[in-house]
Amino acid sequence: MLGPDQPVILHLLDIPPAAEALNGVKMELVDAAFPILKGVIATTDVVEACTGVNIAVMVGGFPRKKDGEKRCDVEKCVNLQVPGFSFREACSCKLQASFVVQVLVVANPANTNALILKEFAPSIPEKNITCLTRLDHNRALGQISERLNVQVSDVKNVIIWGNHSSTQYPDVNHATVKTSSGEKPVRELVKDDEWLNAEFITTVQQRGAAIIKARKLSSALSAASSACDHIRDWVLGTPEGTWVSMGCTLMAHTMCHLG
Repeated sequence: MLGPDQPVILHLLDIPPAAEALNGVKMELVDAAFPILKGVIATTDVVEACTGVNIAVMVGGFPRKKDGEKRCDVEKCVNLQVPGFSFREACSCKLQASFVVQVLVVANPANTNALILKEFAPSIPEKNITCLTRLDHNRALGQISERLNVQVSDVKNVIIWGNHSSTQYPDVNHATVKTSSGEKPVRELVKDDEWLNAEFITTVQQRGAAIIKARKLSSALSAASSACDHIRDWVLGTPEGTWVSMGCTLMAHTMCHLG
């Protein structure tokens, strides 16, 4: 997530009923003997978990679990009290987290959770609180690469506008593909505006639901990979002329150019 040479100490936080499973995760991390992993703290105490952290990835929430359920359907669960833990309580990390902490909210509804964190952790600068739309961004890249039969790494500069929801707008009007004769606009190469303006958009908007229907569980690998992409580009920057999509606390999305 931060490059092959950056040592890290992981702080893992979970609810008390999950303490035993959390300790099992810690055991596996130790057994994996990752060279850059310098320590693991596994706890159910919010203050202990948040003390001195530089990067916080908020993954605890209420994932969609059934076919047809929308991200907005889990919004009613945001303020429900889980025994010993709530998202608001997690935001008490404002007391202990490093002032330079960079926060990524992954758990749905991501935009709303980011807004809650902003309100309950006012000591963290608003610009340091983001939510995950990189998954949608990566999904758009993947759809274009499959359509054109090119490497996904050759596609860049799609934009995700709007909330992390089925109302988002995947924008390819500035996207390009690297070819043997230089970078070419996606629209020029696809040559099918009907597909780009309809099927492509709905596929990206509803990709999460399609995955739930296929595997009976919400996105796992792709969401985790996108979270890593988000943090890496936020911290280390992107190549000149390349941008990525990030969600913000204003319930809208921004492009992040970190050359």
